[in-house]
Amino acid sequence: MHGEFSRIIDANANRAREALRTMEDVARFHLGDGGLCGEIKSLRHGLRDVLGADEAGRMAHRDTPGDVGTGVKAAAEGVRGGLRGVAMAAGKRAGEAIRVLEECAKSSDGDWAALERLRYGLYHAEKRLVMALGTGRAAQWRLCVLVTEALCRKPWRDVVAAAIAGGADCLQVREPELADGALLERTKAVRGMTPRGVSLVVNNRVDIALGAGADGVHLGTGDLPVGEARRLCGDRLLIGASTHDLTEAHRAVEAGADYCGVGAMFASTTKLRPTSGPEYLREYLADPALAAVPHLAIGGITPDNIGALRPSGCRGVAVSAVVCGAADPEAVCRALVAGLSMP
Repeated sequence: MHGEFSRIIDANANRAREALRTMEDVARFHLGDGGLCGEIKSLRHGLRDVLGADEAGRMAHRDTPGDVGTGVKAAAEGVRGGLRGVAMAAGKRAGEAIRVLEECAKSSDGDWAALERLRYGLYHAEKRLVMALGTGRAAQWRLCVLVTEALCRKPWRDVVAAAIAGGADCLQVREPELADGALLERTKAVRGMTPRGVSLVVNNRVDIALGAGADGVHLGTGDLPVGEARRLCGDRLLIGASTHDLTEAHRAVEAGADYCGVGAMFASTTKLRPTSGPEYLREYLADPALAAVPHLAIGGITPDNIGALRPSGCRGVAVSAVVCGAADPEAVCRALVAGLSMP
């Protein structure tokens, strides 16, 4: 029985350490999150301390060629949905392995209580890691047009069609004055107009986004908190969050945001608010924990000033009145896309 216990402990110790290292490296190299990386590293070292120094003794019982489990493979074992899938699989693997070690410790006078504490610590770190990775489906849009009928010079349907023709790869329905039923029907109508490759986001309303089959929901600083929205929609929606400084951006990403609105870049006629300016965008893109998170610069952006964002490395913008109120919305969209893409 001692040999069997040693083989079980050896296998699960290896499994847990490998999984924790995988999670640690995702936090380190992809997220650039030193705090989370350190938290997971502490769990890995804590596991080493609980298991003690008798690794060679456990290893002596190892029989990889004779292990019947090495040939048992699940159908999905060779498939991972990107780094988020890698991290989620590692978290589950670590939790299962530590639980096995904990149960074995109860039968062999081991420190099962310390393993239990490690397992609870893992659950917390796993949540932080997965939330920080969002849905794993986030795209870096070039041009998002926020469509509000009251701002449209032309019929809103014409503005939507013109924005798509002009190169917008994301549309956001922003109709705060519409009643729920009308807003749902409007969002469904816009959904029916968006071709493959053009995403649809709804301002603030998780329920409307889900009901209309939208791709995501965008939340302002005074709207539903990102974490609450994630609890409501799970992985079914992309979640964007408006941010005005690095603290807000970090908080949004840690809570599960897939992308951040970054602004305001310039004074806006749509919303009267202080501007953060292009300097905030530079800070955002220079931050290791945020640089890989898709962004949309927002606030007073026009074809005349979009060039000021290029030196910051801007990859995407969100606009509203400059397109909705234009006599030729398609031409404005084309000018914005060209202005962002110019060398």
